[in-house]
Amino acid sequence: MLIAVMSDSHDHLENLKKAMKVAESKDCKYIIHAGDFVSPFTWRVLGQFKGNMYGVFGNNDGDRVMLKKFYEERIGVQPIKIKIDNIRIALMHEPAFIEELAKSGDFDVIIYGHTHQIDNKRIGNTLVINPGELCGWLYGNPSFMFLDSETLDIEIVYLNNL
Repeated sequence: MLIAVMSDSHDHLENLKKAMKVAESKDCKYIIHAGDFVSPFTWRVLGQFKGNMYGVFGNNDGDRVMLKKFYEERIGVQPIKIKIDNIRIALMHEPAFIEELAKSGDFDVIIYGHTHQIDNKRIGNTLVINPGELCGWLYGNPSFMFLDSETLDIEIVYLNNL
């Protein structure tokens, strides 16, 4: 099963819509957002997703009360522990203590954001990924990823290439 992984959308509703359209075309059942939604009105887009969604607050998510009101149990403070298809996932925004989490052996995958740069590496047996920036504000190449829950392979999707 494919899981759409995104981060740092920073209110870019058009890019959120594009990413959701691609995710739905691939029959994704989950979206995982690694923070910096920024405003509660992002729910207008992400709330239309028919599958499950998990998210974590980012450093720029200022109105956490309203974000929590809209996203409810789907959003929280890092690290969030998720289990999908027996894959143990740690969801974070900032890359603090990733090494420790990976070395603990408690997680198969660690997803983080914040840096706006794509990352795909292994620390021991743990896959560590960052989907880059969905907004494209810093580096001009908006991206997100698909994570295959069976193989732990990733596919990077660049919105400029769609």
